[in-house]
Order: sequence, then C-alpha cells, then structure tokens
Amino acid sequence: MTRDELYGNIMRKKSFLCVGLDTDIRKIPGHLLDREDPVFEFNKAIIDATADCCIAYKPNLAFYESDGMKGMQSLYRTVAYIRKNYPDQFIIADAKRGDIGNTSKMYARCFFEDMKTDAVTVAPYMGQDSVTPFLGYDGRWVVLLALTSNAGAADFQYIQAPDGTPLYQSVLQKSLQWGGNADNMMYVVGATRAEMLTDIRRTVPDSFLLVPGIGAQGGSLADVCRYGMNSKCGLIVNSSRAIIYADSTENFAAVARQKAQQVQQEMATYLK
Repeated sequence: MTRDELYGNIMRKKSFLCVGLDTDIRKIPGHLLDREDPVFEFNKAIIDATADCCIAYKPNLAFYESDGMKGMQSLYRTVAYIRKNYPDQFIIADAKRGDIGNTSKMYARCFFEDMKTDAVTVAPYMGQDSVTPFLGYDGRWVVLLALTSNAGAADFQYIQAPDGTPLYQSVLQKSLQWGGNADNMMYVVGATRAEMLTDIRRTVPDSFLLVPGIGAQGGSLADVCRYGMNSKCGLIVNSSRAIIYADSTENFAAVARQKAQQVQQEMATYLK
C-alpha cells in the first residue's frame, strides 16, 4: 500500500485508528472456546464489527506464537481473512524483528512474501544491515521502533550522546540514511510521550507515526494529534485492549464496535 493510498483511506473513513489484535485465548469470551479455532473466530468477529471504523489492524505476534502451531494458523487465517474481505485495510505485523542482514532477509520474506502483511515492526538496535532487507519490497513498510510507551524506555532511549542528542533522536536521524523515507518507513512513538512528538516531527516531518498507548495505557488522543499530526495526517493510532476486550459476553463484537466508533468520531474532529 502506498502512502497516498493510506492517506486516501484515512480521509475516506475519517479515521486513523488501528485496532490491535492482541488476542489471548484466556481472555476471549467463553462461548467461543468450543469452536475449532476460537482465536480466529474472535478476530473475525472483531474485524467484521470494526472494519468501517479503522484503517489498519495490528496483530501482535507474541499472542499467536505463544500458542505454537495452532496460534500461527490462527494468525495466518486472520491475515488472509482481512486480505480477502477488507482489502483496503493496512496490516501491520507487530513482530519487533531485527537481526543480522541474512536473518532479516528471512524475516522480510516471511512477512511480506508468505504472510503478505503491509508492514512489520523492526527493532533498530543492530543497525543498518538489520533493517535494510525489509526496505526492498515495493508497497511494504518498515515500522521502526523509536520512542516506546513502556516504562523501560527510559533505560536506553533517553541516553544522550556527547552533543546532547538522545538515543531515540539518533535512531530517527540515522534511519534516514538507510534508504528509508516517508513512502516506506514509519516510526513507533508512544502516546504516553505525546509532548515529545513536536521534537520528533522536526526530524521526520512527513513520515507516518504508529502511536500505541491510547486507551488502556492512558495516552491522550487529543495530545497525540496536537503534537504529532501533519498536513497528511501522518498518524496511525493503535488501540488494542480498550476495544477488543471491552466486553466478555456474547455481545463482545457489538461493544467493540461502539468503542471503535467513539475513537473514530473523535478522530474525525481532528481531521477537519
């Protein structure tokens, strides 16, 4: 998916919401557990209920890998279902990969050729050769970890170079030398760090930012838009638990839709 296509979907739906499919079989409604593939059935219901309110889905690989082969089958079925029924959706594999170049080539092949996602989250710690293999696919995206929303982000991401540049800014600056640009690379920036988006925008003014942390993590959508939105929106804001686990009864999908609609309606006001 190109940047113009992604922006077109945002304006058409008046939404830049990404629904995170962090699906834990221990948390899904009990009436699904007698199904052949409970995780897929849960995801399918969530997707059908929210597809017109969002522009992206982000399955977190850990929730599927933890269930072994069965979990991965659920993931592949989920991605294929979105591709077939909602082809305008941007699919992000939240895998946080990043290894030596030869290994990264295999990861890229997995997500872009086999699983057929649009994007994959990548950790930049090992540098250029761990990231560039993901950049060799037309219409596919690297989502580079820059400034995350977890408490442990302070352990490394704020460490300053001798000139005072924090590590997360060095990641942004260096990544622009790796062949990444606003058409194939976006950045993870946590909503709980929203006031820092202004500084990030000075380095990557045109890039999309994937912003987790609203909803259950307490980040403010208003602040994210105030500090991070650019002339082409430039934001994909993720919400996972606050939407998909809003209800645990047989009415879970309808409640998820209500939560997604609430976020979408707020987003529509900022897009004006």
